[in-house]
Amino acid sequence: MSKIKEAQTILKELGLPKAQQNEMSALTLLALCNIKKDGVWKDAQGPSLKVTKGIMAFMDKQYKRRYAPNTRETVRRQVLHQFVQVRLADYNPDNPQLPVNSPKAHYAITKRALEVIKAFGLSKWQSAVSNFKLEVGELKKRYVKDRNLTLSPLKLSNGKTIRLSAGKHNQVQIAVVNQFASRFAKGSMLLYLGDTAKKDLHMDSKMLKNLGIPIDQHSKLPDVLIYDTDKKWLYLIEAVTSHGPITPKRIVELENFLKNCTAGRIYVSAFPDFAEFKRHTTNLAWETEVWIMEHPDHMIHFNGDKFMGPRQPKV
Repeated sequence: MSKIKEAQTILKELGLPKAQQNEMSALTLLALCNIKKDGVWKDAQGPSLKVTKGIMAFMDKQYKRRYAPNTRETVRRQVLHQFVQVRLADYNPDNPQLPVNSPKAHYAITKRALEVIKAFGLSKWQSAVSNFKLEVGELKKRYVKDRNLTLSPLKLSNGKTIRLSAGKHNQVQIAVVNQFASRFAKGSMLLYLGDTAKKDLHMDSKMLKNLGIPIDQHSKLPDVLIYDTDKKWLYLIEAVTSHGPITPKRIVELENFLKNCTAGRIYVSAFPDFAEFKRHTTNLAWETEVWIMEHPDHMIHFNGDKFMGPRQPKV
């Protein structure tokens, strides 16, 4: 097993989240322990290293992994911050009084973590890991707990509650289901709802199939699909926070995607506020609708003399 793979195993067994078990994280651990390709873990050391001239220079010299200079922030934010949180590394151990963002900022493996890492490959490794995790906990479990606390609940009409990850985009989607649908699509059913962390958080596969909507191409679906069974209207809604309104190009893509769909189609761009709406006004397609979360009782119709209703077939 290569030293990089061994470092990844160490990070995994110490309870680091999956995002901190990648090659960059492994190389960072190797640098902090001063483990070269021919080194052994029982001889690990704990030098204090700066990010660019210490850790990244070690990656390049010892393992031929050369990262661009602007990767420094990635190493710091996506690796070292987590190492510090799980007591794998110390920040500025040689001078704790250094100001934030000091050019002299440095990191070093903690003495306790170094003791454990030196046991890798030896008979006492598992007991050393268990004791370490009892003392400091597992960061991946803490992250899961924190993430669950920030999930936003959404109760569906059938009584089921689903939880969306935190974020402005998902807040707009929740408002679409709770506020837009209750005002402008009364009695409709939610067929599909994506999540920024899980694309198909809610999907009524049977109903989608009955309407002729492909269910094996989630990436092509809009953020929210709502269906009015009485009028046979399908609302295709994009939640817009930074990109993604219903543009002419998006209309063409969706019309082609829905070529076998039997429902009348209503395209809606949902925005959190007027400021976001104004950023996209020049891109919105005609014969579509706009709904703004901060003014839930009103719609803006890009449909000429026609209000809410399916797009008219082209003659």
